[in-house]
Amino acid sequence: MKIAIPSEIDEGEPRVAATPDTIKKLKGLGADVVIEAGAGVASGVLDSEFEAAGATIARTKADVLKDADMVLRVRRPSTAEMALYKKGALVIAIMDPYGNEAALSELANAGVTAFAMELMPRITRAQVMDVLSSQANLAGYRAVIDAAAEYGRAIPMMMTPAGTVPAAKIFIMGAGVAGLQAIATARRLGAIVTATDVRPAAKEQVQSLGAKFVAVEDEEFKQAETAAGYAKEMSKEYQAKQAALVAEHVKKQDIVITTALIPGRPAPRLISKAMVKSMKPGSVIVDLAVERGGNVEGAKAGAVADVGGVKIVGHLNVPGRLAASSSGLYARNLFAFVEILIDKNTKTAAVNWDDEIVRATALTRDGAIVHPNFQPKTAA
Repeated sequence: MKIAIPSEIDEGEPRVAATPDTIKKLKGLGADVVIEAGAGVASGVLDSEFEAAGATIARTKADVLKDADMVLRVRRPSTAEMALYKKGALVIAIMDPYGNEAALSELANAGVTAFAMELMPRITRAQVMDVLSSQANLAGYRAVIDAAAEYGRAIPMMMTPAGTVPAAKIFIMGAGVAGLQAIATARRLGAIVTATDVRPAAKEQVQSLGAKFVAVEDEEFKQAETAAGYAKEMSKEYQAKQAALVAEHVKKQDIVITTALIPGRPAPRLISKAMVKSMKPGSVIVDLAVERGGNVEGAKAGAVADVGGVKIVGHLNVPGRLAASSSGLYARNLFAFVEILIDKNTKTAAVNWDDEIVRATALTRDGAIVHPNFQPKTAA
């Protein structure tokens, strides 16, 4: 069984789908692993390290992918790369399926069996495979570091002979994995931290990290979480009440970090132009949802915008800004998933289509899109 790991082709994607540690584990499952030359350099892994772990280095993408039974990637493959896959190959990556129907059709037409890591179900057995959590955790950390870098003052309170430097006030909007890590990081840096979220369960989590919870806690708020643990979209009435509370709170903050995402939908707008204008010059906002339309009005994808002296940070691929760490976690997510796809006795791919993890993540199979959320809509 051949497992191929090509280099990423997306501009600004430094991550890689394997580490020397996961190469050894894949070899332990009986796989021959072939990696494209230079695939790990941007993540701090040299070809020689992959070779020492047992991988073969191939100079061209065609050589990497030739007769591969399984392809591991960070992002969805390009059309040109799909042409190099053999029929029936298992292709596993962060596929970004929402709103990309044409790309999913290409995957189906290529005859590959494609799996989307970001569709991993929120069940105990799949926690080690949860790529959204592993990458969001690092994004939350990096958001605070990026904010501190743009903020022209110290974060913790400092008492000096020359006077006292006040602690920065940091407000985290969205207390999912990224938000909770942002809270923890901001607290470690000595900031005064507050946070908000529409999910009732988040209140206790926020408070456990030493931050103050800010939200309109009415009846709708108490029922604002899906069975899978995701935030529901709130009514216009609730959004208006929450926006008023948040607008008043934002005025007093030095740093705001927004993390709100709803799967399959554009990011909700949390910070309006008026709210940005209400903040003190020198304040910083970091929008972690900028790739999905952004939580902040005025945010620019891939740039730091200056709006009336307030900096709005819109970096793309924030986990990739910690490429070595994010690649390490992602590679372990991938290995845990690959492990359930391989028969340990025959050392070959053996997909159990009754497995709920397989069913939840499979996008294409036998030339068709098989995931119910992404199948083409037929005429009535």
